Amino acid sequence: MEFTVNKETKTVLITAEFDAERDLVWDAYTKPELLDQWWAPKPWTSRTKVMDFREGGRRFYAMVSPEGLERWSVQKYTSITPKTNFKFFNAFSDENENPELPGSDWDLDFSEENGRTTVTVEIYNESLERLEMMIAMGFKEGFTATLGHLTELLATLTQDRNS
Repeated sequence: MEFTVNKETKTVLITAEFDAERDLVWDAYTKPELLDQWWAPKPWTSRTKVMDFREGGRRFYAMVSPEGLERWSVQKYTSITPKTNFKFFNAFSDENENPELPGSDWDLDFSEENGRTTVTVEIYNESLERLEMMIAMGFKEGFTATLGHLTELLATLTQDRNS
């Protein structure tokens, strides 16, 4: 995995490669029953309350600590090109879906070669302060661990498909 922070452009660029077909990786990012299995660094879990994966739709979810603390976020889908790209605006929120601004714009690209899928994620932050807050909160470590959970899930799903 590559993880690059550029404070001048207020962006984070993440590139990760998975030993799985693009259709399966796409599903893992776009179906709540799969997302909730990996979209949180352990011991936290992800719980989707609402997901409407379409342009103009949203995902409203919480990351939940082992003690039950909920950290809510809302993602509003702004563009979807099936199986190759989707974009969303992401913001922390309260439990009533009121966003805590500023947020960040996420752009995810999916490509496949020889049964391996590369996902490139570019995250643009509206402010340098938000970018620095993300980094200070351990975003790199948390997202790296989260992508590790995705790798494990994809291995299990690929094995199940091939059984």
